[in-house]
Amino acid sequence: MAFKLYNTLTKRKEVFTTFREGEVRMYTCGPTVHDYAHVGNFRTFVAQDLLRRWLCYLGYRVVHVMNITDVDEKTIERAKRKRVGLKDITSKYARAFFRDIELLNIERAEYYPFASEHISEMATLAERLLEKGYAFIAESNDVFFNVLKAANYGRLSGKTPKHRLRAKTVREDYDEAKHFALWVACRRGEDVCWESNLGKGRPGWHVECAALSLRYLGERVDIASGGEDLIFPHHENSLALCEAIAGEPYVRFFVHIKHLLWHGRKMSKTLRNYHTLGEIIKKGYSPREVRLVLLQEHYRRHLDFTFEKLDMARAKLKALDELLSMPPERSGGVRGEIRAAVQRMRSRFIQAMNDDLDVETALSAYWEFITEMREARLSEDEIKEVRHALLDLDRVLGLVYNAG
Repeated sequence: MAFKLYNTLTKRKEVFTTFREGEVRMYTCGPTVHDYAHVGNFRTFVAQDLLRRWLCYLGYRVVHVMNITDVDEKTIERAKRKRVGLKDITSKYARAFFRDIELLNIERAEYYPFASEHISEMATLAERLLEKGYAFIAESNDVFFNVLKAANYGRLSGKTPKHRLRAKTVREDYDEAKHFALWVACRRGEDVCWESNLGKGRPGWHVECAALSLRYLGERVDIASGGEDLIFPHHENSLALCEAIAGEPYVRFFVHIKHLLWHGRKMSKTLRNYHTLGEIIKKGYSPREVRLVLLQEHYRRHLDFTFEKLDMARAKLKALDELLSMPPERSGGVRGEIRAAVQRMRSRFIQAMNDDLDVETALSAYWEFITEMREARLSEDEIKEVRHALLDLDRVLGLVYNAG
């Protein structure tokens, strides 16, 4: 069965194909390091980790880029409020982010470019868009992208340029005529600015991901991914920028992850209903238990996070650990029914994962198999075969590890 993946761009599941045979070029939007990431953020990152692991399991070479946003309104405002330098804020929370992904056993991307280290590429991209006629300089000396010049603007989100008249966001400066900022000129009293051919200023949010994607992955990307709230305006806008430069379709698949909920509402800092990984660990839960809760429901459905689910995850992981360390109860080879059970579980798991990462069905087969094997009187050879099957599939799940 071929791997099928839901594509936000086409609004349907499609057989997964890549621009380059055997290689996946994947860009995922990373954290804004103005504060600690919460488990709602990590729902997205764990789902993306599952996708990456499945692609590797299928034999693809994955080149993964995740940006770190360390220059934007939130980071600048936090530094001002704390009366410290921008780097003091962003370095602290970037270190915390990398510590948390290690605790959650999220595989490292090949590249983690920091926005602040690529300002020149972003300014250059804005210059190129000016030269190609896609951008203009406003009276404020800000450089804006003209969405009316973009071919097929709105095909990802369904929001045409007319929708931009009503678009509101705290993360970007918009003028009255629907356009969005590529380069924001430095205002009086501002000190977080860079010199460029466009004048002293800083990049807009959307140009960040466009410039970094083009820099590290070239003019074709197989997968672009983020939370569902990034579809518009961020992914719509960054796609328009990349295609204005590339002159052809830039992203083959867009993959968006539904929000994590807390008591039925989106977990967010704005609503003050969030929990960080550190807070949950202090309550006595392990990162493994958090990882299992975050990955065990399909990425295109909202996940309601509860401590009861963490308790259930603890019981399941205990059963897995006990089976992996179980001593043999008898001698002998591998019985036909045990080998058949292993093959049946693997087949169900692989079939489910090939169907748009249906991890719920895959894990159902996985836990049923664990229950069945714990009740069987296994020989030494059978235990070896069972362990091999479970650890092989754990290359996808990432549940068997020590989190300290």
